[in-house]
Amino acid sequence: MSMNRVSRGLVPLVSKPVRPLFSQQTPAAVINSLRQVHTRTNAVFSPSNRRPHLRPVFRPSPLLPTISRRTIFIQTEPTPNPDALKFLPNHKILPEGIQTSFIEYLSPRSTIAPPYPSPLASQLMAVDGVKSVFYGPDFITVTKETDANWAHIRPEVFSLITEAISAGQPIVNITQADAAQGGEAAQTGEASATQSQGEREQQAEKDSLAYDPNDDEVVGMIKELLETRVRPAIQEDGGDIEFRGFKDGYVHLKLRGACRTCDSSTVTLKNGIEGMLMHYIEEVKGVVQVLDEEEEIALREFQKFEEKLRQQKGQVPPSLPIDSVN
Repeated sequence: MSMNRVSRGLVPLVSKPVRPLFSQQTPAAVINSLRQVHTRTNAVFSPSNRRPHLRPVFRPSPLLPTISRRTIFIQTEPTPNPDALKFLPNHKILPEGIQTSFIEYLSPRSTIAPPYPSPLASQLMAVDGVKSVFYGPDFITVTKETDANWAHIRPEVFSLITEAISAGQPIVNITQADAAQGGEAAQTGEASATQSQGEREQQAEKDSLAYDPNDDEVVGMIKELLETRVRPAIQEDGGDIEFRGFKDGYVHLKLRGACRTCDSSTVTLKNGIEGMLMHYIEEVKGVVQVLDEEEEIALREFQKFEEKLRQQKGQVPPSLPIDSVN
């Protein structure tokens, strides 16, 4: 086979010359071609040519229960008593249906005794340095020992209140007092002490300032003044007031909470409450502060101590002047 036949049988790879894209076109033609390409591209990828799809939208069903989140904000306020601190947890403390306006726990045993045991009060009384716990309608007053320090007690009390409210557990439980007290008296043999404690608890079940149709006109006026004028101010200071009776022109009152161990409680009763009651009610001659047995014993011991100091101070010989020493 000759070379001519071989060369004739070969087919060239490029049969036609390659035409440049822009070399043989005018600038106007190039711009038009670019516009056509841009138009075709937008037509292919335009939003109208995309496949429609639905966006998932969450709509709560009315049949499903809604979960409400509780906001916990605990505020602390000082009281006139330096040993008492008031905690405002933005939460109702006393349960619904309770007749009294306050509950006071003076010992760890009282936190588990009927009629109003409290798990939170039991935990607070277990804190080292805590002396008593007082429940108001929407606040908690914690009283410490005189030698205790708030820097150690306050964070622990704050943590216990926060845990109790966030857990949703009841602050106060309501139980029957008669059966529990009767069983306890039978076991311990302290029937008289249990009976006196039961009488105090029965008195605490009912608000002493509540309206009673059996009260005479003077007692009704006294209760109304104490309820509207005195109680709000005392509750603001982390305490409460209890009416114990009206005898021979004297109103018998008992201070609770932070005001119970406050040094200015006597001044509050005499200068504030006594003056107001005597101004509005002419039958009132004065106010008497009712003390518990423990408070009376402590007051007597304090008076004995003051008398002893006076005697010692009177027996100390006067100091000699400087001239006589020299």
